Amino acid sequence: MYPLKFEPFLRPMIWGGEKIAAYKGVETSVRSIGESWELSGVAGHESIVAEGPCKGVSLPELIDRYGAELVGKSNYERFGNEFPLLVKFIDAREDLSIQVHPDDRLAWERHRMHGKTEMWYVVSETGGASLRIGFDRRVDAETYAAAVADHTICDLLRDHPIAAGDVFFLPAGRVHSIGAGAFIAEIQQTSDLTYRIYDYGRLGADGKPRQLHIPQALDVTLREPPKAQDFHGHLAQCDYFTVDAVEGGFEDVCDETSFTSLLVLEGKGTLTETATGESLPIRKGQSLFLPAGTGAYAVTGTDLKCLRTRV
Repeated sequence: MYPLKFEPFLRPMIWGGEKIAAYKGVETSVRSIGESWELSGVAGHESIVAEGPCKGVSLPELIDRYGAELVGKSNYERFGNEFPLLVKFIDAREDLSIQVHPDDRLAWERHRMHGKTEMWYVVSETGGASLRIGFDRRVDAETYAAAVADHTICDLLRDHPIAAGDVFFLPAGRVHSIGAGAFIAEIQQTSDLTYRIYDYGRLGADGKPRQLHIPQALDVTLREPPKAQDFHGHLAQCDYFTVDAVEGGFEDVCDETSFTSLLVLEGKGTLTETATGESLPIRKGQSLFLPAGTGAYAVTGTDLKCLRTRV
């Protein structure tokens, strides 16, 4: 195995913009790209190796072939052939819907799917963009239901003006929305399960209002305001991922316990495996996957900033 680059899955969305292709330096005829899925095992949207001996092979196929050698011993014991992470870039030209994600228990009971805990890293913003995350005070069930019914739910939510480099952690159950002008990187559990609570009366591509999931969201939503959390020096840390920001040149070790995901946010440079001396160029907008047991590696370059994720 060797450090892998995957083809991005460029996903057009009704609220999507035009930043992602330019940021990643890719040519595409796809317009209104809302999301670029950089690392995914989600059925139907699996990441495909972009180059090298494994070119054209999907991430699930690699796990079938290599198992723990690819994802790490503990991860393989825990998740089997399911890949545990979904890594994205998100470009919001318009406000995203007010939404919430169920936790593992409810997601499995209702849909036989995983829940969704996630974190956001703000890459850039335009037009004074903000994020809505959680309620600004404790909200009882009756107040919440009434605000959903009369379309005033936004009045109850905590608004966060944002700047590049801001980080937000969203456990399953935390109601949220990405505001127009926000360009973010998202690290999350492998899940595409969303309960949409409010969508501003927006129409979908078919000219009809998009589906809402108000009854499903009712007993999922955390109605206490968010509290500060200590991630012990990490950007985010939970049962599903640990994320760090690494800047400039750095050396690291990818051991047998977990793969490493590197998302390049700024700059360009080179990643070199210490044991083999093999190297590959990296640049802004790219995602790299280091198989478990890659060992020591070094990253050198100009103005580099990366998000490093392990499970």
